Amino acid sequence: MKTYDEYRRTAEQALTPMLQSLGAIPERLLEAMRYSLEAGGKRLRPVMLLAACDMAGGDMETALPFACAIEMIHTYSLIHDDLPAMDNDDLRRGKPTNHKVFGEGMAVLAGDGLLNAAAELMARAALQFNDNRGIRALEIIMRHAGVTGMIAGQTADLVSEGEEPREEVLTYIHSHKTADLLEAPMEAGLVLAGADEKARRLGRDYGYHLGLAFQMTDDLLDVTGDTALLGKKTGADAEQNKMTWVTLRSVEGTQKDAEEQAELAIRAVDRMPWEHAFFTELARGTVSRKQ
Repeated sequence: MKTYDEYRRTAEQALTPMLQSLGAIPERLLEAMRYSLEAGGKRLRPVMLLAACDMAGGDMETALPFACAIEMIHTYSLIHDDLPAMDNDDLRRGKPTNHKVFGEGMAVLAGDGLLNAAAELMARAALQFNDNRGIRALEIIMRHAGVTGMIAGQTADLVSEGEEPREEVLTYIHSHKTADLLEAPMEAGLVLAGADEKARRLGRDYGYHLGLAFQMTDDLLDVTGDTALLGKKTGADAEQNKMTWVTLRSVEGTQKDAEEQAELAIRAVDRMPWEHAFFTELARGTVSRKQ
């Protein structure tokens, strides 16, 4: 398997060409979409999809449109999350947020555009398969990103602001708002490689526990992190009276829970029949990251 940086470079080099392959996008809209899409970041979701496909012996070239699509979906969600009606953030990845540069209306359209571009890219790619793997991967990604997945988690996060922290509510928010979009690339990458249902289930388990560990670490970094390293303002959760794992379990308890979730992710991938050191290291790095 390749390194994290190799998978990330593969995805990053394809993002803008994939977007432009869709046709004549209005200039200002394309500028706003590219502003956020090309702003950098970990590219965790496309990396996971490409690595899962590669691990299971699949063709990364045929998986690449799906990897780019899930990064477009993630980017659209960040643009919308940053809007004044949502989290009202001024900084993302060390740069002014989309609506601060292009205005709120264009930021909404940029997010809408990236979501629809993702669906179109995957649909076009799915038509090239001589079986249903492409359609299945599309359905997995859109379902996890949709109204029973990521958007469900965002909804619970929004309506629970100001409430006393409750573990069942917080687990629901984390499992959908964050973990759903990490389950999706694992399962979709395995589907594109032709993996069986057992491997797909283990992939979902890995993504779920990694997602919880990732969000718990994010909650920690909002309290203990460095704004310069994170590329966004810290303390935002407390300012907006958001329910976080830290408000529920304290800094020490959150660190312990994040480490336990990372170990559960490792146990899931340990049961896969392929060499998987990449995913073991990814899980351990998730809870030790500083950004």
